[in-house]
Amino acid sequence: MPEDTQGIPRREFLRVSARGVALAAVVGGTGYLATRSREARYVWQLDPSKCTQCGKCATNCVLKPSAVKCVHAFAMCGYCELCTGYFEPEPNALTTAAENQLCPVAAIKRTFVEDPYFEYEIDEPLCIGCGKCVEGCRAFGNGSLFLQVRHDRCLNCNECSIAAACPAEAFSRVPATQGYLYRPGYSPATGKQG
Repeated sequence: MPEDTQGIPRREFLRVSARGVALAAVVGGTGYLATRSREARYVWQLDPSKCTQCGKCATNCVLKPSAVKCVHAFAMCGYCELCTGYFEPEPNALTTAAENQLCPVAAIKRTFVEDPYFEYEIDEPLCIGCGKCVEGCRAFGNGSLFLQVRHDRCLNCNECSIAAACPAEAFSRVPATQGYLYRPGYSPATGKQG
């Protein structure tokens, strides 16, 4: 019987190659999923105690509108008639006219509760994360408005473009189980300053 001088037959070569490609795909896919699951353990978040309301959250996020939204801690709010997070400083009149509102996209909804109290709610789909309301609330109010990265919107990029542009270095990766950062002394469980 003559000796085979051609090496492995073509059919055997294709079968071995297909196995090798399949094995590489499985190993690569497993590695990718392992990396993604490690990344999913950490999320980007904004520390409200470091935030300077510079406006970069609205302009530097890869999403339009930004994944950063204003959050209202209702338990801290004074429900003031003259809300410094809602109205421009020294408004012409205490009306909801556009020229009197601080929010450039009218994302804050004002509802009368009883004299002299009003409730202020954030319409998150409208909010662009500019921080103008937060700045007003911190400067003249009690700071019940603050910015947070909303994880249901955030892409959790490897390098957050807002974090890279943030002059206050207020962004960091936090454990996904922690999720949100709050102002010092604020308890999300009770919703009150501690």
